[in-house]
Amino acid sequence: MKGIKIEYDAVDPYTTKDGSTIRELIHPDLQGNKKQSLAEATIPPDFITELHRHVKSEEIYHILSGAGRMVLEMEQFEVGPGDSILIPPGTPHQIQNTGTAPLKILCCCAPPYTHADTELMTSVQG
Repeated sequence: MKGIKIEYDAVDPYTTKDGSTIRELIHPDLQGNKKQSLAEATIPPDFITELHRHVKSEEIYHILSGAGRMVLEMEQFEVGPGDSILIPPGTPHQIQNTGTAPLKILCCCAPPYTHADTELMTSVQG
């Protein structure tokens, strides 16, 4: 496999199962890579994603801009630009935009993100 450059404006955003809008910047379905995906998620002000978990994927969030409140299993904490969050497989999580501007997050998943690997939850015990 050969390295490639992806231009941001060439990637169309879509809505994921948890309700966030993402751009799949690098994904096997698009570029043919094998082991991970990289996306930018945008969470509008006053929006909270659905509580969910990924059965197989380990996920890393890196906050690019905005302010939010992260729920990670039973823990809650504020997040802002420069913060990174490790989300192990099977860990319930959600994020809320608590600011007035869009919350932008880089999301890296290994194995790559799929809707099928995302389970929506009604509570952390679910």
